Amino acid sequence: MPGGRLSQQERQQIAVGLADGLAYAEIARRLDRPTSTVTREVMRNGGPTGYRPDLAQRATEQRTRRRRTAATREREPSPQPYGRDPEAVAEFEERLTTVLMMSGLAKMPARVLGRLYITDEASLTAGELARHLQVSPASISKATTYLEGLSLVRRERAEGRRDRYVVDNELFYQSTIASARANDLLVETTRQGAAILGANTPAAIRLENIARFLDFVSESTHRAAEQAREILRATSAPAPADAPKPPPSDPA
Repeated sequence: MPGGRLSQQERQQIAVGLADGLAYAEIARRLDRPTSTVTREVMRNGGPTGYRPDLAQRATEQRTRRRRTAATREREPSPQPYGRDPEAVAEFEERLTTVLMMSGLAKMPARVLGRLYITDEASLTAGELARHLQVSPASISKATTYLEGLSLVRRERAEGRRDRYVVDNELFYQSTIASARANDLLVETTRQGAAILGANTPAAIRLENIARFLDFVSESTHRAAEQAREILRATSAPAPADAPKPPPSDPA
């Protein structure tokens, strides 16, 4: 399967595929490219309804020039822990961010969450996030506040006045339960609406069907979340004592 940057001709083919209503997977198959490559290309350049191949090509050329300019100014990047390939890690981080955006997150919260997910310590300070993502502290603050509201990250007080933002298995449980509780509220509300609209009326039947569906999903979600939580608690284990240690993080 070919790699490297998309050509202008490939971008034209992507635009034609989108206009024809093709799925990303089908467009990728015709280009002999990974689906993630096509998905990322479209999502970062206007989405399926706003994608323009000429603008996408120009944006790529501009990003390339900026990266080359920045590379001449920056020191050599720190080596990746555990002997990882820095380019492969960067590529995966970008792909993970794209998938998180497709799940509904805005770009900056997705970048923050993606970075936290692939950090061995599962926690970073605002300064560390800002330096890695090359954005302002205000952008990090806004993104982490949003993610905290969704129970996707947790804030912990570190040494001095610094806060650390943490992701762990318990947060997955909490965010899933929060989503299920929102469903529970919607079930209750739709059933109230069905009673108000009158039994056996078309609108009431529709609301009751919505309530039944969501009630089943919510009950299954609660049960699955509890089971998954117990499984993770039982199977989680600390790293072996002889495991290689990553280099220390830069101070924030």
